[in-house]
Amino acid sequence: MSLKAGIIGLPNVGKSTLFNAITKQKILAENYPFATIEPNVGVVTVPDERVEKLNEMYEPHKKIPTTFEFTDIAGLVKGASQGEGLGNKFLSHIREVDAIVEVVRCFDDGKIIHVDGSIDPIRDVETINLELALADLEIINNRIERMGKKAKTTKDKNDLIELGALEKSKKALEESKPLRLLDFTKEELFALKSFSFLTLKPVIYLANISEDDLDKEDNEFVKSLKEYANKENSKVITICAKLEEDLADMPEDEKKEMLEGLGLSSSGLDQVIKTTYDILGLATYFTVGKDEVRAWTFKKGMNAKECAGIIHTDFEKGFIRAEVISYEDLIECGSELKVKEAGKARLEGKDYLMQDGDICHFRFNV
Repeated sequence: MSLKAGIIGLPNVGKSTLFNAITKQKILAENYPFATIEPNVGVVTVPDERVEKLNEMYEPHKKIPTTFEFTDIAGLVKGASQGEGLGNKFLSHIREVDAIVEVVRCFDDGKIIHVDGSIDPIRDVETINLELALADLEIINNRIERMGKKAKTTKDKNDLIELGALEKSKKALEESKPLRLLDFTKEELFALKSFSFLTLKPVIYLANISEDDLDKEDNEFVKSLKEYANKENSKVITICAKLEEDLADMPEDEKKEMLEGLGLSSSGLDQVIKTTYDILGLATYFTVGKDEVRAWTFKKGMNAKECAGIIHTDFEKGFIRAEVISYEDLIECGSELKVKEAGKARLEGKDYLMQDGDICHFRFNV
């Protein structure tokens, strides 16, 4: 289960600089709108100390951590939903991601052009959010027009659920409320899934500050952004894209030392990944052995049989049981054998709900 996040924002807010830093890919980052035309995709490994510890214990031929895919998408401008700038081409790329990372400029620098001529984080966020809402609204209106009469005539249960969810969504968007704030039933969410609505995706706001503001309290731009985000239960992460770029090429020990010197516990990338995992309800389980130590991402609430299917569909089809030990027990006891001797190893059936940190060996027969 590869996690995908789309990095979006107005032109010249630091998106491509941040992308360069967190993926260590040197793409075009220029001081003019639309320096990024096609979406740039970079895959980074998810930092997890548990993978490193398991690698030390098992000394496998391969170590495979989970991955996080970032897509840097061209700068959005007012009117994108009607085709301005790169228009719907831009919006179509966002529909493919699991979460939206919205970079917001929270620093003033006369040398860097702002598309609207001044710095105003709330105006910038509302410009983007309005375009996302208008794009969703267009799809909703078209769909209601095509299937509305049919659903009311045939009284098909699934069609009526979809129609009700669409009308509920239309009303919310017309009241400037993103769909992620609505309480949908499981049936409604299933009916809406194929549309990949932009405003239904979770959003993380990245407040991009200057290096001068790193060791200070939140500036007024960041404060206003946090107040805005709180109202819609979204997260704000304060980062300095320029610092992230400097950190990108540093050895781990130097990177850690620099972060500590700045009073930071982790990099912007680490914070984005952790926050995205939290808001998407994701967790990690492991498979271990001499061939490989590997981390697997799963959604909380998935059972053992479903998690086996993440490795291979045959594992799910022919699932028998899962041999499970916890990472904490393994570290405490020192080896799998000692975990078993302590009576802490378990055989779990298909309905067992997987937990973060489970170490599994799946038994199956196809």
